[in-house]
Amino acid sequence: MDYQLLKWAHILSSTLLFGTGIGSAYYLLRATLERDPAVVATVARHVVLADWLFTATTALLQPLTGYLLIRAAGFPPDSGWLVKSYWLYGLAIACWLPVVHLQMRLRDIAHAAAAAGDPLPPAYWRVFRGWFALGVPAFFAFVAIFWLMVAKPV
Repeated sequence: MDYQLLKWAHILSSTLLFGTGIGSAYYLLRATLERDPAVVATVARHVVLADWLFTATTALLQPLTGYLLIRAAGFPPDSGWLVKSYWLYGLAIACWLPVVHLQMRLRDIAHAAAAAGDPLPPAYWRVFRGWFALGVPAFFAFVAIFWLMVAKPV
């Protein structure tokens, strides 16, 4: 495959991966702060769908296109900046996997509260804190990966 096409696919999929993550986090955070269970349930349903459609697919494409780019560009796979990016990517994905499960729990808890006409229960807020806590390191890991990909420090 042509190097420019690989690079484009890698950058596009990283943009979708990071952008979906940021957008999903923003909308679920804003919905949660509204404290309306019906709104949270609807937004969480869309966030879960977006994660499966965009995040999951691009999370798989990133290592594949990255590997092909390393080979096409002739970078040593054990270069320090690449090794750091592998670890950071592993960290980000390790955070994302439980986040998807937590988002489904948030969706279900909010849906049950809305159906019962109740406010978001304490269980929602416990799960939400875990979701938020996992999002912070994932966000910074992706920011660091973007820097490593651009700067390629020795």
